[in-house]
Amino acid sequence: MSDAISFEEPWARTHQFDPPAIFESLRAERPLARMVYPDGHVGWITSSYELARSVLSDPRFSHSTEIGHFPVTHRGQVMPNHPRIPGMFIHMDPPHHTHYRRMLTGEFTTRRVGRLAARAETVAAEQIDAMREQGSPADLVKHYAKPLSLRILSELVGLPYEEADRYGHAPTLLHDPDADPQEAMTAMGQAAAFFAEVVERRRKEPQDDLISRLIADGQLSDEELCNIVTLLLFAGYETTESALAVGVFALLQHPAQLAALRADPGKLDAAIEELLRYLTVNQYDTYRTALEDMELGGETVKKGDSVTVSLPAANRDPAKFACPAELDIDRETSGHMAFGFGIHQCLGQNLARVELRAGFSALLSAFPGLGLAVAPGEVPLRLQGSVFAVKSLPVSW
Repeated sequence: MSDAISFEEPWARTHQFDPPAIFESLRAERPLARMVYPDGHVGWITSSYELARSVLSDPRFSHSTEIGHFPVTHRGQVMPNHPRIPGMFIHMDPPHHTHYRRMLTGEFTTRRVGRLAARAETVAAEQIDAMREQGSPADLVKHYAKPLSLRILSELVGLPYEEADRYGHAPTLLHDPDADPQEAMTAMGQAAAFFAEVVERRRKEPQDDLISRLIADGQLSDEELCNIVTLLLFAGYETTESALAVGVFALLQHPAQLAALRADPGKLDAAIEELLRYLTVNQYDTYRTALEDMELGGETVKKGDSVTVSLPAANRDPAKFACPAELDIDRETSGHMAFGFGIHQCLGQNLARVELRAGFSALLSAFPGLGLAVAPGEVPLRLQGSVFAVKSLPVSW
């Protein structure tokens, strides 16, 4: 169709913190716009908050990889449909999705992850010490954000962090479109083999971790267990690490907001929610496929049409958030969609908040003179890929 945009346009981010500019015009003119997917399918993309929530909460839309059209390529290659993968419930519909998610919900409640707050603070303090030992300047990503996120998630799941060299590189390589494909595949294979090994260890010697509890529950095969571990690591590690690192970058670029936060640390929780909304590091791969014909946003969506939801665009919709392009830690952010919406809303969002709270608090307390060690334009960004990130963040104090 002549008015359909290319799937590449909504990912053409040109600014450090802002979504692609095309969303402004789309939202004003056609908030549900035609888009040509990588496989040639002409589907849709939403740019409004209201439509995003509508699509993600409507049971008439499927998230199954068996029928959908992927809105992005994988290293330039069209991603084909494939059958359900046991345990990979992120791309399943009820009742299969419900079956797996129910097993894990209790592990990520506010109360359960709240017990990890003290441990997260300890880990953050240890990583602050590691930064001091490294000396100023230091790379905040390498010496702080990455190890903090990976250590806490690994402990909850049951992955021994002292062996992180066997699994920690895989998520980064998978999310980085510039990574060498062969290196990424090798890392994926090594991580999968290691997860199988850990499951076998926990069968013999259970510990106080998620893997051991799932084994004791007795409902999952080893294949399902390993795939669930893979999903939790790949969905929860890089995203939280990026939210922390890019969040620090954003605060350093907004000195008035940083000063307000330093002056009143009680604003930290609100500041984290605003950073999540403002940055929305989960920048694409959120799509659904219509199971029947329906009316949506004044358009007729046909059965089999895929609809991509832009979470960054939804979180910048002025119909929901006044002056959305501004970072404002005093903003009312309730309802933001940084963690998605509906039955697939991020399972680990409570854990992410615990990690971010510990990470920001320790960093701002330890380094009152924290600043960029390079010019802002020299900070290497990862603009493409499913997670918006900084590849490194040189800071001094």
